[in-house]
Amino acid sequence: MLFKKSGKPQSRIDSLIGAGTVIAGDIQFVGGLRIDGEVKGNVHVVGDQPGTLVVSEHARVEGEITVSHLVINGTVIGPVHAMEFLELQPKARVTGDVEYNTVEMHLGAVVQGRLVHQGVPAKSVELKLASSN
Repeated sequence: MLFKKSGKPQSRIDSLIGAGTVIAGDIQFVGGLRIDGEVKGNVHVVGDQPGTLVVSEHARVEGEITVSHLVINGTVIGPVHAMEFLELQPKARVTGDVEYNTVEMHLGAVVQGRLVHQGVPAKSVELKLASSN
C-alpha cells in the first residue's frame, strides 16, 4: 500500500532521473519517481494509480505534473496537479498554477501562479427523518 494511515506516502522511490540527465519527452510512471536532473515534458502517473514524485533541490521540470503526492524542492515551470498532498520545500520555485487537496508550504518556497484548492467532492448525503411516536 502506497499511503500510510497518516495520508503521507511511503518514502519508497522506484525510479530515479539522476543529476546531469536531461530527458526531452513525457514521462509516465507507477510508484515513486525522484528527479535530480532535468525533464522537458509532462510527468504523470499511469491511470488513476497513486504515485509519488520528488523534484529535488537542483532538479528542473518544464511541463505539466499530475500525481497524487508531490514534493518539490527544485524548479517547476508549468501547471501542477497534486491530487492528494503537495509539499513545497524551502527551495521550491513553481511558475504556473498549482492545484492541490492538502498543501504544506515551507518558509522560502515561491509560487508564481494561482494556488487552487481541489477538495474531495462531498458525497451526497441522504437524510432520513425519524418519525416520533
